Amino acid sequence: MIKLKSPREISLMRDAGRVVAQALDRCAKMAVPGVTTADMDAAVAEVFREHGAQPLFLGYPSSTKGKPPFPAVICASVNEQVVHGIPNRRPLKEGDVVSVDTGCRLNGWCGDSAVTLPIGPISAESRKLLDVTKETLELAIRAMARCRTWSEVAGLMERFVKSQGYYVIEKFVGHGIGQQMHEEPQVPNFVSKALVKSDIRLEPGVVLAIEPMVALGTKDVRTLDDGWTVETRDRRYSAHFEHTVAMTPDGPRVLTYLED
Repeated sequence: MIKLKSPREISLMRDAGRVVAQALDRCAKMAVPGVTTADMDAAVAEVFREHGAQPLFLGYPSSTKGKPPFPAVICASVNEQVVHGIPNRRPLKEGDVVSVDTGCRLNGWCGDSAVTLPIGPISAESRKLLDVTKETLELAIRAMARCRTWSEVAGLMERFVKSQGYYVIEKFVGHGIGQQMHEEPQVPNFVSKALVKSDIRLEPGVVLAIEPMVALGTKDVRTLDDGWTVETRDRRYSAHFEHTVAMTPDGPRVLTYLED
C-alpha cells in the first residue's frame, strides 16, 4: 500500500531533503584527487550532526544472513562499483568516478539522494556515462508532470539509456519514501511485467526516491565478499543519480535539491 503524503508532510520531507543536498554538496566540493571516501563519510556525518539529523544508512541491516549491518553514513561506490560501496582510506585518483548515496531522517521524515562525482579530469567515455545517467533522472522528473503512471516514465528512462548504447541496472530499483527510508512501492527504471501488473498512479501525495543506475557494458552485477558492495560483472564503470520527488497538484517537486 502506497502511503500518500499531505502537503505538510511533504514540507517536512523537504527539510530532510535539503540537509541531504547540503551533505552531497559538501562531498562535491571535496571531490579532488587524494581525497578518500572515508573523508567524505566523515564530512556527511558532520553535516547531519549540525542539523540534528539521523543518518539512515549507518547500521542498516544486511539482507544476507550472517553479514554485518552497513558500517557508514554514506555508500561510496567507485568506478565499476554500482551501489552500497563501503567508504575506505584509499585515496581517489584522477579519472575515478565515485557515486555517493546518503539519506537522513529529520523530525521524523526522510530524504534520500545520490550523485556520481568525477575525480579530476575524467575520460570522455566516463563523462558521457555521468551525463546520460543524470539526464535519465532529469527526464524522469520532467515526464512525471505529464505521465499518469510510473510505467510510462520507466519506459522513457529505459529507452533513453538504451539509445545511448548503455545498460539499465535492473537488480536495484528506487522506492517509496516517507517516515521510513524504504516504503512501498518499488520504483524500477525499466518496464517489467510486475510493474505493468501493479503500476504506480502518479497522483498528489506520492513520494518516490528515483534512482537510475546505468552501466557501460552490462546490466549483470555481483556482490562482493563484504556482503554490501555491488559491482558490474565486466568491471566497467557505472553511474548512479537519485532524487526524492513528491507529486503535488502542481506537478513533481524535487525534495533533495540544494535550493528551491
